[in-house]
Amino acid sequence: MTAERHSAADAQSTPSHTTRRTGETQVIWVLWLTYGCFYFCRQNLSAAVPGLKSPIDEGGLGLTTAEVGSILGALKLSYGVGQLLNGLLAERVSARILLAVGMLTSAALNVLFGWSTGFYFLLFVWAINGYFQSLGWTPCMRVVADWIPVERRGHNIGIIGTGYQATQVLTYIVAGLAAQWLGWRGALFVPAGLLAATAVFMLLFLRDSPTRTDNEAALTANPAPGPGVNPRGSFVENLLLTLTNPALWLLGVSLGLLNACRFGFMDWGVTHLKELQGTGVGEAAVKYAILPTGAVLGSYVTGWATDRFFGGRRAPVICGLLLVLCGLTLIYDDVIRSRPSATPVLLLLVGFCIFGPQVLLVGTAPADLARRGTSAAAAGFVNFMGYMGGATGDWVTGRILKHGWQTAIYVWAAWALAAAVAAALLWNATSKPDEKP
Repeated sequence: MTAERHSAADAQSTPSHTTRRTGETQVIWVLWLTYGCFYFCRQNLSAAVPGLKSPIDEGGLGLTTAEVGSILGALKLSYGVGQLLNGLLAERVSARILLAVGMLTSAALNVLFGWSTGFYFLLFVWAINGYFQSLGWTPCMRVVADWIPVERRGHNIGIIGTGYQATQVLTYIVAGLAAQWLGWRGALFVPAGLLAATAVFMLLFLRDSPTRTDNEAALTANPAPGPGVNPRGSFVENLLLTLTNPALWLLGVSLGLLNACRFGFMDWGVTHLKELQGTGVGEAAVKYAILPTGAVLGSYVTGWATDRFFGGRRAPVICGLLLVLCGLTLIYDDVIRSRPSATPVLLLLVGFCIFGPQVLLVGTAPADLARRGTSAAAAGFVNFMGYMGGATGDWVTGRILKHGWQTAIYVWAAWALAAAVAAALLWNATSKPDEKP
């Protein structure tokens, strides 16, 4: 027995094991930056919304809230469809290639959007941008599944989740100040340059999967499959394995409802704050950057907590935070109107309660509950349903705003409550290591 323990300890301290853990750490932080920077060319439009609505003689485009809602929703629709297709594609094509194509094309489309004026062309360009934005998350999840074993996956995806929250903070600040100093088009041009630069960095430093040098004994994130199991099935096989997994449907419904609420805050929040507190777009955007700051905390804490205290069960944490989000949303409009000094605290809490569940629903839980070899496809399918909900939310919000902000925000609260109910149906669901990709 003593000899066995020494042997196990020696194995854990071998150069190959150390090399692999070092490689894991590098991969996680490269993904942290890479996926996070996608948000520079996605969430930046919220800072341009006041300019899109402004009259033409004031330098804007004179679009209605319904037209703006349609543009915002178009990205979600194409992003969701792209997630479904690209999740399957990411099982068979190099993640580095997919990420580079997505990042560089999205940056170019942001520049094109900034030079455009007609509603229908803007709608088209932003929809195409949504598709290329969808080349971000699922390739990242494929890399995670190849590098990170199940027992550390919640923690590490939580770390990656803090990346796109941190860059959302920067996006609000950078895009908001660019819009204030350069006009609304600045909110498109400056972030595009940042995303293109990050694409070059990613190509230099990201490795798709570990090699035997990283761990000569085994690739521990992907133990050898059993007899007759193909960890890289065909497109149709992966699609069928995904669509016949009932847990993924429940995750998708919950994420879709959460995203409808989430994008109410993320897409319309700067405009709401600007109008109700009478600030400039730059000041409103900088203040609103507090929300994704709370999201950084939520992303990390919830991933760690589900691993540490719930044995990998994600649903209890998701459900609890969504119920809190519902309550915060119900008081949101009143606090913004009548208690400006409390706005930062409220935005921090809302960000925590949105993105703690969101990171679990979009990455960790699908990776847990996917069948072997379909982790990227599972993430893509759940994200597809999530963005269908987000697109619907933008469309609905843009049309009910004629009844006032408070009505729209109460609808956001109802969506958060319904998302909690859907998540509760997976209360005891957890990963099965023998079925992991």
